[in-house]
Amino acid sequence: MAMALRVVVPPHPLLSHWLTVLRDRQTPQPLYATAMAELGRWLAYEAMRDWLPRRQVEISTPTGPSSGEVVDAAVPLLAVVGLRAGLGLWQGGQTVLPAALVGHLSADADGLINAALPDPLPQGCGVVLFWGELAEPEPVLQVLNNLAERGISGPRLRLITALAAAPALHAIGERHGELTLHCAAIDPELDDQGAIRPGIGMIETRLFGFQQAR
Repeated sequence: MAMALRVVVPPHPLLSHWLTVLRDRQTPQPLYATAMAELGRWLAYEAMRDWLPRRQVEISTPTGPSSGEVVDAAVPLLAVVGLRAGLGLWQGGQTVLPAALVGHLSADADGLINAALPDPLPQGCGVVLFWGELAEPEPVLQVLNNLAERGISGPRLRLITALAAAPALHAIGERHGELTLHCAAIDPELDDQGAIRPGIGMIETRLFGFQQAR
């Protein structure tokens, strides 16, 4: 794995709790959706900790003048949601980033990623990519390559995912070593079907309660 790739697994007990709920095969669909949203919320919170632009303001409190910091809304932020598995994470992430512009990504029948993004992208915007999980690396590499062609990479990009497989991280690190990625855990391998092991099951099936046709 490229040494510059920064993978952040926050050591928070709530993240561990909700990840365990996702892993449990007995978890019912409504609770699974709640757990995914909670992961999205906490991971977005952690990803934004040192990244959101801020500015100083002067305010008046009930007892006198003071100063403080607020998020600088003049710097645009774009949340890019990978359909459909990323929707669960974005449900929670949206509570942290309510003012973000939103773009969507979907895969066609041939596995190629179609992007519904602002064109052109807002000048100087930061991009947060919500991706269900990192199993096979090719789909997310398509997305990262597309964003890089538009000038979005390195410090202007963060990726939030519930779970990452070590082989996928290796492949991403070789191509996009400056990426910062936040996830709840790193699992060691994929099974013969390309699923993360031990993993959290088929996200789309468990999240929406039925298998959706592509």
